[in-house]
Amino acid sequence: MLKKVLKSDAVRRLLCWLGSLYIRLVHATGRWQVVGGQSARDRWAAGKPFILCFWHGRLLMMPYCWPRDRTIHMLISRHRDGQIIARTVGHFGIRTVAGSSSRGGAPALRAMVKALKTGDCVGITPDGPRGPRMRASDGIVNLARLAGVPIIPATFGAERGRLLQSWDRFLVAWPFGRGVIVWGDPIEVARDADADGLAAARAEVENALNAITAEADRLTGRDPVAPADTPSPAPADAGEVR
Repeated sequence: MLKKVLKSDAVRRLLCWLGSLYIRLVHATGRWQVVGGQSARDRWAAGKPFILCFWHGRLLMMPYCWPRDRTIHMLISRHRDGQIIARTVGHFGIRTVAGSSSRGGAPALRAMVKALKTGDCVGITPDGPRGPRMRASDGIVNLARLAGVPIIPATFGAERGRLLQSWDRFLVAWPFGRGVIVWGDPIEVARDADADGLAAARAEVENALNAITAEADRLTGRDPVAPADTPSPAPADAGEVR
């Protein structure tokens, strides 16, 4: 019955609207602190693009790390769940690029490179849409190399909320709580990076994201979430949201 209901476009639109209202409620009623982010602010002011990256499990409040007057394109899966996310974040002015490693991968990569070349930013979850949790794929560093732009990691933590028992340990923040958005330092990928250089950059992205996510949890009094114990071979996609 639930699957039949979710097939209704009208129902999905309603759920996405309600989801966006919940995100607004959590932010409006919370006490939010931003840690770091000067590099992102400098690049926004100078009109210089970059790749925003964050773990799939920290998706909920990330629309509030981004100024509404700066264009960003999120890589989103073509799957139905991905399209629900796309419509939800669309209420915050976030544009989307549809694609995955199996369907629409090459066009999505071209679209992201084009967006970055024209001065817009791109957002990626490097462990999405299938995981393993908090393990970065190779796609994000390949995109940074092709476009010649840095990767800047970000995350959020919440004092009041619940970690779902999903593959990504998705954090649902409750209203009327204390929260924090934490930024990391830019990560550069050389245009002429070889396989070893790309592997090192991928590890740097993964370690940086895990470090700031642990810091966000520490600042909000939560037990840190551990990455998946045994990562499977990294998928070739850039890490689309689904």
